Amino acid sequence: MHRRLPAVIRSAMYALRGGFLVRPFIITILLGVAGATLSTAEETVPAIGAWIPEILFPSRQDPQVAQAILSAIATSIMTVVSIVFAILLMTLTLASTQFSPRILVSFVRDQGTQWTLGVFLGTFSYCMAALPAARSLPHAFVPVVTVTGAMLLALVCVGWLIFFINHISQSVSVNHIVDRIARETELVIDELMPRRRLSLDLPEAIPADTCKNEIVILNRKSGYIRFIDVNYLVALARAWGIQIWLERRVGHFIPEGFPAMRASKGHRITPEREAQLIAAIDIGPVRTMQQDVEFGVIQIVDIALRAISPAVNDPSTAISCVDQLSRILIRWLGRVPPPTYLYGPPHVLRVVLPQIRLERLLDTAFEQIRHYAQSDVAVSLRLLRAFNDIVRTVNDPDSRATLLQRASRVVSGCAPHLPEDDLAKLRQRLTAIEANVVARSTR
Repeated sequence: MHRRLPAVIRSAMYALRGGFLVRPFIITILLGVAGATLSTAEETVPAIGAWIPEILFPSRQDPQVAQAILSAIATSIMTVVSIVFAILLMTLTLASTQFSPRILVSFVRDQGTQWTLGVFLGTFSYCMAALPAARSLPHAFVPVVTVTGAMLLALVCVGWLIFFINHISQSVSVNHIVDRIARETELVIDELMPRRRLSLDLPEAIPADTCKNEIVILNRKSGYIRFIDVNYLVALARAWGIQIWLERRVGHFIPEGFPAMRASKGHRITPEREAQLIAAIDIGPVRTMQQDVEFGVIQIVDIALRAISPAVNDPSTAISCVDQLSRILIRWLGRVPPPTYLYGPPHVLRVVLPQIRLERLLDTAFEQIRHYAQSDVAVSLRLLRAFNDIVRTVNDPDSRATLLQRASRVVSGCAPHLPEDDLAKLRQRLTAIEANVVARSTR
């Protein structure tokens, strides 16, 4: 049977991998162990200290100098760490209020910030681990190499602080934020949809519903579906000779007591097997981007909607968001969508898994922006350009027709709100989209 990590452990690993905890903690432990190990090795083999030129550390007979250096570095580093945390909290607060609370997850996963905290806290732990080695009794000992390493780490921290200030100033740039969210969303698309779409690819066939004696399995925890172990469900269905229909897809909210899935041949589903099926779904209080492409789109849309609100009135930011949304849609439409019907062995239906479709993704990406930008010609023009860019990269005629219909809705929605000169620009761009649709259909 399919070997797997429990959904809870997988969810915890995903959260820790992207949070503040793991990378800084590992760096802190490694540098602390390095400080203790190096000072012990130096005491065991005193000749190691001869490798350091005296010009770098002339006071080799006075352990108080080494203690003072290590103490000063540790104290100053903790002061800098408090400043770093203050800057970080200010940045998170600014991003949450100015853009959207949902984008905080991308800040938390930022590797530059994690490395900064790790280097500073690691330098502190290095100094604290090495400090007991510098002593006067029972005999004077100065860990020359270890103290020199601490001084080098202090210089690294100075340079890293400059890097962090530059990095955090770029991180609050809206273009940088939106680009980072788009890149993360593309990575999710690449993982879920690794195969490029070809013109020879046929739509997924819809099998006949052969469910008999089905049983409804109720959800046991309210929250958002964040991850579904599809391979595990297929393996269970194949081992038990059943079919499974999931009621909701990744990203949907599912309350406790609501049907999570249906299974055929209900007499084969014992309470223990029911618990195994439920364990294949990870449910939590917030959405994540483990398998949720739509969540990345929602984050960018949130920024765009706040930008075009009357209180902010920043169409340039909304235009940047539309550009990034077109990038995501082009990547999504260029890949073979994840299957809804999963078989094992071939031609034996085992799992039916709802997937997000083009209509829904277009609604999420552009519909709200279209509605609230009806009186903004710049954003509406960029919406039409985005549709045109997507049309020129799509091979599926049905998808092109859907995109043309969406573009027409942009123009019709703006008609009551814009003067005729602006409407002429919109109609001109719509005509270009129609021409591209016709041209690609005749190839």
